[in-house]
Amino acid sequence: MAVYEFEKRVPVIGETSYVSHSASVIGKVTIGEECYIAPGASVKGDYGEIHVGNGTSIQDNVIIHARPSEQTVIGNNVTLGHGCIIHNATVKDDAVIGMGAIVSDYSVVGEWAIIGEGAVVRARFDVPDGMIAVGVPAKVIGEVQDHHREELTGFKAIYRDLARRYPLGLKKLKE
Repeated sequence: MAVYEFEKRVPVIGETSYVSHSASVIGKVTIGEECYIAPGASVKGDYGEIHVGNGTSIQDNVIIHARPSEQTVIGNNVTLGHGCIIHNATVKDDAVIGMGAIVSDYSVVGEWAIIGEGAVVRARFDVPDGMIAVGVPAKVIGEVQDHHREELTGFKAIYRDLARRYPLGLKKLKE
């Protein structure tokens, strides 16, 4: 894994979290327990701070960054889908950010909120707890239902399980 100190800003990663060898974690970054950081992810606290709670899945090619002297906060049990960007924003517990979505400066994604694939949550926009937002720019279109929570809870468990299995299950093949 590529974990770097930057100007005395040192990442802190939970012992039970997995960070892929091709992911980058740089600077003032705190990652909780049972997190899964997939290949190509970039979690950069070079001049801002990044805080990631427990059980969060940061999938392939996700970018997380913050403005100078500010922070990006990702809660517990959050799913950040492949290729999404979270910049200087807050994503609360159990939220799901769809593949390729962008969550921009000073926006807040509430607990159990879902941001659809490819959506753009513009700066300073709040998605309330338990709501679904889609589109460019993102607009709230409805409420998260029990069936969404059930299905997404299963997916979240898969990534927590991968965080446990990857360190033991990877085997590099001959080149």
